[in-house]
Amino acid sequence: MSGRWIEQWDPEDETFWREKGERIAKRNLLFSVLSEHIGFSIWTLWSVMVLFMGPEYGIDPAGKFSLIAVATLVGALIRVPYTFAVARFGGRNWTIFSALLLLLPTGAAYAVMEPGTSYTTFLLVAALTGVGGGNFASSMTNINAFFPLHKKGWALGLNAGGGNIGVPVVQLVGLLVIGTAGAAQPRVVLGIYIPLIVIAAVCAALYMDNLAPVKNDTGAVKEAVKDAHTWIMAFLYIGTFGSFIGYSFAFGLVLQTQFGRTPLQAASLTFIGPLLGSLIRPLGGSLADKHGGARITLWTFVAMAAATGVVVYASVIESLAVFLVGFISLFILSGLGNGSTFKMIPAIFQAKAHASGLAGEEADAYGRRLSGAAIGLIGAIGAIGGLAINLAFRQSFQTAGTGTAAFVAFLVFYAACLTVTWAVYLRRPVEIPAKRQLSYSEV
Repeated sequence: MSGRWIEQWDPEDETFWREKGERIAKRNLLFSVLSEHIGFSIWTLWSVMVLFMGPEYGIDPAGKFSLIAVATLVGALIRVPYTFAVARFGGRNWTIFSALLLLLPTGAAYAVMEPGTSYTTFLLVAALTGVGGGNFASSMTNINAFFPLHKKGWALGLNAGGGNIGVPVVQLVGLLVIGTAGAAQPRVVLGIYIPLIVIAAVCAALYMDNLAPVKNDTGAVKEAVKDAHTWIMAFLYIGTFGSFIGYSFAFGLVLQTQFGRTPLQAASLTFIGPLLGSLIRPLGGSLADKHGGARITLWTFVAMAAATGVVVYASVIESLAVFLVGFISLFILSGLGNGSTFKMIPAIFQAKAHASGLAGEEADAYGRRLSGAAIGLIGAIGAIGGLAINLAFRQSFQTAGTGTAAFVAFLVFYAACLTVTWAVYLRRPVEIPAKRQLSYSEV
């Protein structure tokens, strides 16, 4: 290793993994989680900022949903270039840069967060926070390269879950500030995060590594784009991660708009769902490692459809208690599904490699190439699902004054997701050109 670059890396070699690789991989995982955690907090910053925006800001609920929607959109789109940045610049190097870049949206929000600022300015500053969403894609691509296949479900689940916890943490910080300094002090939240961003960048510089063998493979990208499984998994990831991030942005606003909660009351509830959904994500990956990602994903969508039915019922009868039970269940289930769907991605391409006649290291290399290329695209499309959720809420509240219509639409979508999961990965073995049979039931 020279200049924090590791020239040789083979996690599938059991001797290498036991003697050296596991220790290095876990160290990089730890500090990747830290940086991604801060990134998620900044990405979802406006789910907290809107709670501080009282009548004096002159922005209606539809306008606030637009603020969080633009942050979601930019965070989704920027995931694509962030995916390829790891191979171009090195995982450690890009983590340092992407962490420091978070100072831009945080500092901008600190400068403008006061009544009298134009709505256009708020939109632009909210859009800047999208860079925090990109951290997930680069972090997942980086960690995917460090771990062997049989550990990827656990490692990717832990990496993503630790990052996702940045959502409830920033909401807890917002609750603390509203409860102590008051709803007129949003800059206190921003002042807390500026030094944390610097700490994350310094830790990445001191303790992370670049993997020289990780290179951008345009051929793999083209192959992944052409593969139907990439798009199927992107569709399913809209249902899991799109739900998690969309609901995370919208939860507080829904409580304020539909149930008349004050900023403090909303903030005291908002963090619960994202926290539980984040904590359970590694469990989703571990269950997928043991029982097959497709099975866990299928039953997750069944449960999400049922929980959405509870939310629709609560919305109709205007019961906050029933609504919270259903909505928080959706967070938990989306977190579980996030872990299981991400486990499916490398397993699917590994299965395709074996089905086409490859074996051993050749099959492992094929699986790593295709899954690494697919992860960024799938992550970006999944995050766009969060945009769709916020736009659905905006339209529903603007036309009917409640979120009921949006929840009905989500219920239909979850039904489609569970149908696709069953039809593609569980219904029967898949016929492939080599005339061999490949069952994805263990994917």
